[in-house]
Amino acid sequence: MRSQIEAGDLRARGRWLADHMPQIVLIPTVFATLTYVVLFSLWTVWLSVSTSTVLPDPTFAGFHEYAALWQNKRWTVAYQNLFLFGLLYVVGSMVIGTLLAILIDQRVRFESVWRTIYLYPLAISFIVTGTVWRWIFHPQTGVELALKDMGWAAARFDWITNRDLAIYVVVITGIWHASGFAMALILAGLRSVDGDLIKAAQIDGASLPRTYRRVILPVIWPIFLAVAVVLLQFAIKTYDLVVALTQGGPGVATTVPAIVVYDLMFQRGQIAQGAAAAVMILMALATVLVPYTAYTAWRRSREGAHHG
Repeated sequence: MRSQIEAGDLRARGRWLADHMPQIVLIPTVFATLTYVVLFSLWTVWLSVSTSTVLPDPTFAGFHEYAALWQNKRWTVAYQNLFLFGLLYVVGSMVIGTLLAILIDQRVRFESVWRTIYLYPLAISFIVTGTVWRWIFHPQTGVELALKDMGWAAARFDWITNRDLAIYVVVITGIWHASGFAMALILAGLRSVDGDLIKAAQIDGASLPRTYRRVILPVIWPIFLAVAVVLLQFAIKTYDLVVALTQGGPGVATTVPAIVVYDLMFQRGQIAQGAAAAVMILMALATVLVPYTAYTAWRRSREGAHHG
């Protein structure tokens, strides 16, 4: 009788362990998140209102570092650059990614090869990407030199050294790097569309472009929203791509907020103002992520209620 009770207890413990295994596995991740994200973020916020200079000093000093930050012309230019880069980067990556996804969706031959080629840039680090494209765009090593070697002595391709055009060099490089990522997610969305919708459109006589424009693409709009949010995160946190490509120059023409944060905290020893700049980047990320998270939670609850 006792052995049966012990066996029953073991089975009950085994069932409990099996039921709660996902939560148990997540404990280290949750702990790491609380430690390295939440606590360090709160520490950064506190440093931003402290008297810290070369070394951290937790003495409260108010919010004057935020005022000084927004009076810093380099910071305002960096935020303007981020807005322009983010807009063109997200839109360009999604447009090219959508076109590539539609082309592959036609069941082309060697589809896996094409997918690999388009996804290849994503496997390359931003440092390598920026370095290679710097060689391509630089007048002394890239396209301009190649054109002159071919006999076109008056050729000029100096975008990377031009204050007005350098930001577009960063945009083009970023789009090249991210278009494959957008293509992969959008292609997955295209392949998930109900075939009956497509057949109905074909029966109604809709052409292929019209079918995609009026039937298929509107159905997968949540995929576009998710891609846009992820790309916006990439844009806001951009640092190594710009450093490798232009180092924020010429002048401040391609400087982005992350570069300003690094310069303030580790080059000039202004930890408080650098922390304030980091908090502003965090707020920009929250502006993107919080509404999207709330929307996805609302959408899931609505779908659950509908199915229920």
